[in-house]
Amino acid sequence: MASKLSCLDVADYFLSLTDDDAGDLISNLKLQKLVYYAQGCHLALYKKPLFYEPIEAWMHGPAIPKLYRKYKKYGDSFIPKPKSLSMDKYNSKVKELLDEVYRTLGQFSAWKLRAMTHEEPPWKVAYQQGDGTPVSQQDLADYFKAYIKEG
Repeated sequence: MASKLSCLDVADYFLSLTDDDAGDLISNLKLQKLVYYAQGCHLALYKKPLFYEPIEAWMHGPAIPKLYRKYKKYGDSFIPKPKSLSMDKYNSKVKELLDEVYRTLGQFSAWKLRAMTHEEPPWKVAYQQGDGTPVSQQDLADYFKAYIKEG
């Protein structure tokens, strides 16, 4: 299952699921973590990346530089839903995976997700090598295989 999605497509999908009226909003920090978890789960399940942009180990956990740059203007405020989003680019397996990641992890605050990633080997191993070190896709796949089995 070759992916033609970018990290921005994955982010847009998550942002489209937010419910402003319910106070269900996403900041850049939270979005970074949801996209990271989606990548990890996809690698574990399908042995292929969901998107190809690198994930780096930053002080506040895993981050995708391209995604961070797009939304950094919002600071720690909430990012609005995309004005339009074509669901045609997401196949049923990807939708199911993203919906599950959002259902299980979207309930948590950005800071709770940050704390969770700080306990996980993919980020810890990369961050020990220095801020900005890429997180290994193999480490992600290995960790999330166990994560999915436990969950």
